[in-house]
Amino acid sequence: MRLLRRLWRDEQGQDLVEYALLMVLIALALTVGMRTLGCAISNVFSNAGANMTVVTT
Repeated sequence: MRLLRRLWRDEQGQDLVEYALLMVLIALALTVGMRTLGCAISNVFSNAGANMTVVTT
């Protein structure tokens, strides 16, 4: 029982867990942002390529 009380009050690893969660959230946001940005860039180049083929033919 004393072990459980000591573990409940111990805050030694709390900062590490908070930083790890923050890094996971940042990585998730970057992944979603990059995926959205990648689709937008792909659409721009597809439109540019389609317009170039129309002009040359």
